[in-house]
Amino acid sequence: MATLHVRNVPDRMHKRIGKIATAQGRSISAEVINLLERALALEENRRRQTSLLEGIRRRRESRKKLPGTPDSLTLLREDRAR
Repeated sequence: MATLHVRNVPDRMHKRIGKIATAQGRSISAEVINLLERALALEENRRRQTSLLEGIRRRRESRKKLPGTPDSLTLLREDRAR
């Protein structure tokens, strides 16, 4: 298992992490690992969502209507008028 040393942690942040660690019954090191795991999971989820949205946008752009093709609102109105 790798070792990670973090320097220049602001005192306020260290105290906050210490309070959370105490409340959770963990050491500060264990709490930092927990916080890093959660942050990484959130970042991976954000990247997946961004990729998904970009794919949706690309598909939407590729399906732009052809010249002379009626839009969906016109088609719905014609269908309802039947």
